[in-house]
Amino acid sequence: MSSLLEVEGLTTRFPGTGAPLRIVDGSDLRVERGEVLALVGESGCGKSMTALSLMRLVPKPGRVVGGRVMFEGRNLLDLSVTEMRGVRGRRIAMIFQEPMTSLNPVIRVGDQVVEAIRLHEPVSRSQARARCLELFFEVGIPDPEARLDAYPHQLSGGLKQRVMIAMALSTRPDLLIADEPTTALDVTIQAQIVRLLQDLQRKRGMAILLITHDLGVVNELSDRVAVMYAGRIVETGTRPDIFRSAAHPYTQGLLRSNPVLATRGERLPEIAGVVPSPEDWSEGCRFATRCPLCFARCLREVPDAIPVGEGHRAACHAVEEGRLEAGPLEGSR
Repeated sequence: MSSLLEVEGLTTRFPGTGAPLRIVDGSDLRVERGEVLALVGESGCGKSMTALSLMRLVPKPGRVVGGRVMFEGRNLLDLSVTEMRGVRGRRIAMIFQEPMTSLNPVIRVGDQVVEAIRLHEPVSRSQARARCLELFFEVGIPDPEARLDAYPHQLSGGLKQRVMIAMALSTRPDLLIADEPTTALDVTIQAQIVRLLQDLQRKRGMAILLITHDLGVVNELSDRVAVMYAGRIVETGTRPDIFRSAAHPYTQGLLRSNPVLATRGERLPEIAGVVPSPEDWSEGCRFATRCPLCFARCLREVPDAIPVGEGHRAACHAVEEGRLEAGPLEGSR
């Protein structure tokens, strides 16, 4: 069977002071049916903008200017506005970063979920409310009948996130895009949300595109991983490929900076510098200015993604020329 979602050459631009800025620049992604693909990278790499581009929700004046987003054989970028509304929210649902700002503060949370259900299904209000109650039970909201009539400010951050998950699942989507689903939650609640997503994914068999910078969440949930840096995908592979045999210097830097792999009493390794702003992206490899293995070719040529194993690819000149080999990091497991 073909992949559920296949993204080829996705490019999203915003106006700049000079030339347009390519915030997402030729990205390729693939999500299989029933799998969890984690899209990881530092803040500012373009992960959330990639998700918004897939959903055709890029805020103006930005716009998608190239590529294909194939979902079940149809290019979402070619659909009319009406046709896209039939896909968005129904076949592909999204959980946004901040549950506190995603819910309308003056409408009861149950009514918001009921509205989402009735928008996509020809059911009565009472039927939608019964469905909402079932969803609240399913996502583990305590005392769900009372919570149907609660306002967002009366719920904790974790309960708000569960409401958002219930809303996203209300139309039984084939693909759920979860954008930083554990952001702004304390560690205990984060673990609960991760377990909830894990259970729901297994129970429903839906695919998840998980957007995060939390490698712990990636290790818990994902089947495959795509690593993004400055608008480009730099490495893709299975979870074991990435965590045990990372090939790209950026991926290796992310893993080495994980406290789990640190040696007690020694300084935690870090990637020097910060993600450059789009105005400062280099013509060649975008990681070149921070890469310890940078050489002349990196500054002038965009690296192609090359195979480094079965289903494992990395876009790096050093890897291509044999200057860096994929292999287990010290302390990895």
